[in-house]
Amino acid sequence: MRVLAVAVLVCGLLTGACGGAAAGSILDKRTWVIGVRPDLPGLGLKRADGTFEGFDVDVARYVTAKLGREARFVQALASERIPKLLSGEVDLMAATFSITPDRKSTIAFAGPYHLSYQDILVRADDRAVRTVRDLSGRRICAVRGSDAAQRLVATRAVRASVVPADDYDRCVLLLRDRTVDAITTNDVILAGLAIRERGAFRLVNAKFGEQRTGIGLRLGDPDGCEAINKAITEMYQDGTAERLVRRWFGRSGLDISIVEVPQFEGCDDRPR
Repeated sequence: MRVLAVAVLVCGLLTGACGGAAAGSILDKRTWVIGVRPDLPGLGLKRADGTFEGFDVDVARYVTAKLGREARFVQALASERIPKLLSGEVDLMAATFSITPDRKSTIAFAGPYHLSYQDILVRADDRAVRTVRDLSGRRICAVRGSDAAQRLVATRAVRASVVPADDYDRCVLLLRDRTVDAITTNDVILAGLAIRERGAFRLVNAKFGEQRTGIGLRLGDPDGCEAINKAITEMYQDGTAERLVRRWFGRSGLDISIVEVPQFEGCDDRPR
């Protein structure tokens, strides 16, 4: 039986007040414009009818409903996430957005709402790759704008060749025709690709390099940030988080025997 990691996240874990909307807070709005990915199966994918589906989308829907707001989703590619937030085109960004020190110098994050890891996707018939070290001498696809493959080579000292591609769909084609031997990035991105490709690929479950996925918002709104964190807390307490993880990634081969509960980083109300 798969076990949900049990933890209670309470408002006391967070810094700052828990009530009252700050001037210019998202809490002043009844409808939130939320950026989501249009190109990642299982996470954020634009359907033919123009609507969006995926884990990130469902998390955003839950948080919005819990706080009594309406959501309007718009697409945001990886390179558009920070610009769309800073320009005010979106209120929130729920687009497989990893929390990093560099990004926190420009925008704020609520959460994280999910913990994942960097992992490796290989062809199903390739049983030789079981750890990061097994990629030595092989070719790894690298999506432009992502440093996952380069980070693996540099920090793990793996002597592999990095082959650039414009997006993950191109990486999938290169892996299928054996131009590359592996794709590496966030494990839930790989899980979505594995499900879409229906058994053609295998997740290694190497689990290295923790990734903390949060909801991006503009700096200077601690009350909005705290409110979102409280909604995320309830999402774990009522079992919704586990259900969403299993719904979107349960058929991928990703090890989800334990759904880890994230530790919040707190909300800073001062632009940096």
